[in-house]
Amino acid sequence: MKIHLTSIFVDDQERARAFYTDTLGFVVKHDIPMGEHRWLTVVSAHDPEGPELLLEPSDHPAVAPFKDALVADGIPAAQFAVENVRVEHERLRALGVRFTQEPVAMGPVTTAVLDDTCGNLVQIAAMNA
Repeated sequence: MKIHLTSIFVDDQERARAFYTDTLGFVVKHDIPMGEHRWLTVVSAHDPEGPELLLEPSDHPAVAPFKDALVADGIPAAQFAVENVRVEHERLRALGVRFTQEPVAMGPVTTAVLDDTCGNLVQIAAMNA
């Protein structure tokens, strides 16, 4: 068994596509129209056959309270691995990304938390050398 697909609820699929590809560096794997929304997935540019992230519309009534509670408590909806959190933090900051947690070393890992512009907090993490 392996993880093939996971999702993150987004307020606006087009804004999410732009942020996750143009800013974070993922690439679109599938973009299939489905009525007023799309089956829109992205993958790592370094692992195009790897796990897909579905940028799922947050229209279901249960999603807004869930997302709002996570953001209010500072809990990331997803975590992505990076080679170096501090380097990635600087790169993303230069692109205008807003961080809610600056890079912090916590034992064997360094993390930072950013706002994905689509209603979520996302953590980036790297093991310390």
